[in-house]
Amino acid sequence: MSFLEKIRKFYHSDSFWAGLFRDVVFVLAVVAIFSSASQIIFGLWTPMVAVESESMVPHIQIGDIIFMQSAERTGIVTQNDGKQNGYTSFEDYGDVILYKPFGRVDKTPIIHRAMYYVEKGEPMWSGGPPAPHAGYITKGDNNPSYDQKGSISYLQPVKKEWITGVARISRIPILGCISLAARGNLVCIK
Repeated sequence: MSFLEKIRKFYHSDSFWAGLFRDVVFVLAVVAIFSSASQIIFGLWTPMVAVESESMVPHIQIGDIIFMQSAERTGIVTQNDGKQNGYTSFEDYGDVILYKPFGRVDKTPIIHRAMYYVEKGEPMWSGGPPAPHAGYITKGDNNPSYDQKGSISYLQPVKKEWITGVARISRIPILGCISLAARGNLVCIK
């Protein structure tokens, strides 16, 4: 029996183990195809994030799935620049970015709007302290003040290398609750 005939026989087998193996191979193939397509299209192996807080309400809700594009593949339009050229994203001016607070991978990433960019030594806001380095001043659409005034990114503009991605595709409501609940985060259940 040739190798090809053995494969055909295995493929058509009614054996539990053959069926399980076929299912596992199928799932792995689907994941590989999805991940590869995501890398090609978005520049990220996993381009989706589930939103965990109300900081971007009313434009993004808890439990929404947001598709991200690699920050390396696109420019970031700040709210100030968006107002000048009419560019909007998620119903307001400027891009919504995903970043690691203080560049730390052990912290939950933040998805907030890039308000404006400051250079090192410039005031971070009107009458504010000088920026210790260049970066973006960010703010949640539902938050009263900048992340750099509070505990999220206190006195630290968001460096370009801290940015994981830029939100690109409109939100998919509630679907992220499944992912959050599976990780033990029950923010969708109030």
